[in-house]
Amino acid sequence: MPRIKRFEDITAWQLARDLASLIYTVTRKRTFNDDHSLRDQLRRAAVSVVANIAEGFERGSDKQLTQFLYTARGSAGEVRSLLYVALDQNYPRYCARG
Repeated sequence: MPRIKRFEDITAWQLARDLASLIYTVTRKRTFNDDHSLRDQLRRAAVSVVANIAEGFERGSDKQLTQFLYTARGSAGEVRSLLYVALDQNYPRYCARG
């Protein structure tokens, strides 16, 4: 199996990048734009996922990569949880149930 040479080649990083892009698109909508706190926290959490995968890879050790992947997973959970908050605040056009 070939060794990954760049974090950009990691599938999880690619998906996290897509997630961050989607979060930015969704939070540009008027409803989210009026809720600065929720908007900003969603954006920070989504960016954290991408950044932690990249940083962990760049550290150069499997142990540190693993730790940063766990941190990225936690941030992904934070995004999911914040989207439930948005759903509970009646922003359903932008948040899917299930």
